[in-house]
Amino acid sequence: MSKLATDFIHTSDSKAFDLDHRRIINYNIGKYHVAVERGLSKLANLENSKRKAHTIKWKVMENLDKLLPEFESNFQRKGGKVIWANDIEEAQNEILQIIKKAGAKTVIKSKSMATEEIHLNEFLEKNHIEALESDLGEYIVQLLGQKPYHIVTPAMHLSKEDIAKLFNEKFGTPIDSTPEQLTMKARELLREKYTSYDIGITGGNFLIADSGSIALTENEGNARLTTTFPKIHIAIVGIEKVIPTMNDLDLFWPILSSHGTGQNLTVYNTILGGPRQGNESDGPEEMYVILLDNGRTNLLAQKEQRQALYCIRCGACLNACPVYKNIGGHTYETTYSGPIGSIITPHMAGMKEFKHLSYASSLCGKCTEVCPVKIDIHKMLLLNRRDSVQQGLSPFSENMGWKGWKTGMLKRKTMDMFGGKFKNLMLRTFFKKSWGKHRELPKVAEKSFSKQWKEKDKLVG
Repeated sequence: MSKLATDFIHTSDSKAFDLDHRRIINYNIGKYHVAVERGLSKLANLENSKRKAHTIKWKVMENLDKLLPEFESNFQRKGGKVIWANDIEEAQNEILQIIKKAGAKTVIKSKSMATEEIHLNEFLEKNHIEALESDLGEYIVQLLGQKPYHIVTPAMHLSKEDIAKLFNEKFGTPIDSTPEQLTMKARELLREKYTSYDIGITGGNFLIADSGSIALTENEGNARLTTTFPKIHIAIVGIEKVIPTMNDLDLFWPILSSHGTGQNLTVYNTILGGPRQGNESDGPEEMYVILLDNGRTNLLAQKEQRQALYCIRCGACLNACPVYKNIGGHTYETTYSGPIGSIITPHMAGMKEFKHLSYASSLCGKCTEVCPVKIDIHKMLLLNRRDSVQQGLSPFSENMGWKGWKTGMLKRKTMDMFGGKFKNLMLRTFFKKSWGKHRELPKVAEKSFSKQWKEKDKLVG
């Protein structure tokens, strides 16, 4: 078992029985469920919208080799620059080259999971470049020295009391500050940074091929400020985020917001198509889009599993998942946690290191049910498990155990060879630890149903 898998089991065990953590998460996700149920009820034909989104994303994956060059050509026509990055190292180095060329020392960022994926903040810090998160949730976890807990809500694991305590320690605000007061303090601290920092870095919710633009959706306005004041704007976007036309936003923006936060549409929706033009009063002098692969083509090559790339990062599957709600986002030790992270991470970062995530599921299917683009998530988890076995990544003891189980299960005579006492002894000896210290092992009946039926049949006869 890899160290990551061992750590995952250990952390899961402690987090699942951390009552304070459970209270905060259940409260926050409970509020999400209420908002999303209300938001989805306003969609006239939700199932039809999901089917349409699924079909569009299917067409995208089948034509990715055409749509990405189309985006590149249209974006460059407006004066923007496109950089293709195969992996984390390439993306980091390209960003560093841009920063060095500009002689920049400060970077302000809006919320972006792609920058988390390439560990950008840590990389910039090593190169003596200050990077500041401007999204309130991201800013809070940055102050704590943590990673985002959730794809959409980075500080979901914190209560308002936790955040008030943090701001009291860092900035001397009153310990009993309200969420509104804390937000105003963060605004006061961050607002001047937009006008003084050298470079703005964002992600991108969608790449629009026919217009050569990126689409950003947010609720705070920090992305707009990040892309308006600094002289250089860098957007880091996964290659799977492309959509064919501007008209597709009419579908994707509402289903993203309704599944992500329960809103009809998020507060700020921005389309950016390159650096500031001659007739424009604001915007960057230079704009770069880094198209990030980082294992996505590995997943694209898996015909049965490539639909995982349809994901629009709404976070709905995380909020629905009983495992995520108990063990929390940090336990996964991945950029993308929850069900969607469990299916894409083994392909993007290595099946050997992350195969355990595909087993961290009850396979209840709720993730598939809530997905706005109809990704068959629980099936993908099973396919990952299959792949890990076919690649010979299962330990010898596990292989032998399943071989013995299969031999016993194929014949009733073999199953009935040993009584309940022996079977219960086997369970206590070999499965007590893996079953979990907080659960009682099931007890096998002294006689199997088959034996009891035969005995009853004889008595009747």
